[in-house]
Amino acid sequence: MALSQTLLVYVFLCVHLGVSSQHYLRLRPSPSDHLPVPDLKEDPDPEYDPREQDLVERTLRKKLGSNFDPHFMSISSPMLVNLSDTHIKPHGPMPNEIRKLDLTETPYGKRVKVGKKARRKFLQWLWTYTHCPVVYTWKDLGVRFWPRYIKEGNCFSERSCSFPEGMSCKPVKSINKIFLRWYCQGFLKQKYCTWIQVQYPIISECKCSC
Repeated sequence: MALSQTLLVYVFLCVHLGVSSQHYLRLRPSPSDHLPVPDLKEDPDPEYDPREQDLVERTLRKKLGSNFDPHFMSISSPMLVNLSDTHIKPHGPMPNEIRKLDLTETPYGKRVKVGKKARRKFLQWLWTYTHCPVVYTWKDLGVRFWPRYIKEGNCFSERSCSFPEGMSCKPVKSINKIFLRWYCQGFLKQKYCTWIQVQYPIISECKCSC
């Protein structure tokens, strides 16, 4: 099966002769800061798709175990909800680098008087303007992933996040969610397919940067 060249695929196969075998697969973007994960280029041959008996929910839930996170994954197609306005406005405490700005000092060394109310409003505006929220949208990974729907994060990109303009929101942190991946080795009748666990990185924090 052909995967996108933009992904580094590491497959670790631990075989205990006569006892059992376990498969571990990690999908990681290359370079590692290139998120969200690009779409995989799948082999279109349906022979590499899981069969109906391979998609028994009870069995797959047991295989995924406590890694099932309904907040970030869904078995059935989620409702088409517009998530673009989620956390567009900043929340939580104001960052120290903004809160401690000295607005009374000018580039020419002179000092100006700024009232408390005007200072508070300006800092709130600056915080809102430079805030980089994570915008979540549901993505269909296809039948070869289980659950097949993932809530993927993207950095807000409708405008520049700096004043003057020039900087943009970029990912600085990510979290890994464990999914099941239908993985085949060999060809045609000689192939062997099974579900293996994969780590799928999701953007969790963005920051205004060059």
